[in-house]
Amino acid sequence: MATIKGYLNRETPINWRETIRNYIFLTIGATIMMVNFNIFMAPGNIAPGGMGGLTLILNHYTGIPRGIGMLLMSTPLIALGFWQLGRFRFLVRTLYVTIYYTLGVDLTARFFPPQAIVDDLLLTALYGGVLGGIGYGLVLRGRGMVSGTGIISRILQLRTGIPISQLYMIIDGVIIVALGLTFGWERALYGMIMLFIMGLASDYVLEGPSVVRVVFIITDRPEAVGARLMARLGVGVTRWAGEGMYTQEERTILFCTVTRPDVEVLHGLVEEIDPAAFVVIGQGHQARGGMVRPPVFAKPPERPSEPEPM
Repeated sequence: MATIKGYLNRETPINWRETIRNYIFLTIGATIMMVNFNIFMAPGNIAPGGMGGLTLILNHYTGIPRGIGMLLMSTPLIALGFWQLGRFRFLVRTLYVTIYYTLGVDLTARFFPPQAIVDDLLLTALYGGVLGGIGYGLVLRGRGMVSGTGIISRILQLRTGIPISQLYMIIDGVIIVALGLTFGWERALYGMIMLFIMGLASDYVLEGPSVVRVVFIITDRPEAVGARLMARLGVGVTRWAGEGMYTQEERTILFCTVTRPDVEVLHGLVEEIDPAAFVVIGQGHQARGGMVRPPVFAKPPERPSEPEPM
């Protein structure tokens, strides 16, 4: 509690622009999740684990309205998160999303058909995963969370050191098994599909569609390789010295980022100059700054002449 009191007593300026932006993301994301629950999850009795799955089970056995049941189960988790995590603003946003989402599920249920809009459970799982992932991704972009397995996973991760992604899978997997025992194993399997699609969609919202390739090149001819890449691909290249652990020989490492269509071109350019070069290509999500390719119709910038291969 000392940590929480210290945080509350500390005077920290509030960035109102960022705060408003966060709450816009939280509101839009929670609204999308609300619509997704009433259109796909509730009518099909399919959920990607989490509090939504527990709510469907509770409603099936007790008849408690889904939103109220979700709020009742979320309240102790929010209190636990406030006590264990001690991040006041984060938990305020989580409380806002949870109340808005859970109450909205019941208040808006009357405006949606009680039966599924499609009879195909696969379509329900796919589109429910996409729509739910978009909503959840926006909530995360607003630096919030819907109370549930996220808080439990975070606390367990801090206590045990187990990666939070593994904890998500374990907890949601147990809930999906419970869904299978309640509604049948077919819906449990579709719930796994929804969980997978939801993860992809939320990652897309958080990280964006732009994926770049990160390139490391170990070569004995760094000047020629670097100049060729800059001239032909319009990218910046960074170099630093390295040493082979086995050969004890000094080598030069080149680093750059390229777009996906340029990967094969890069391979060809490096092969022309240094066939023995060691090339490692990884994946990145964003790249800012540095040299960029000029517009298609623009005149290419003046560059130093490329050294001729020796």
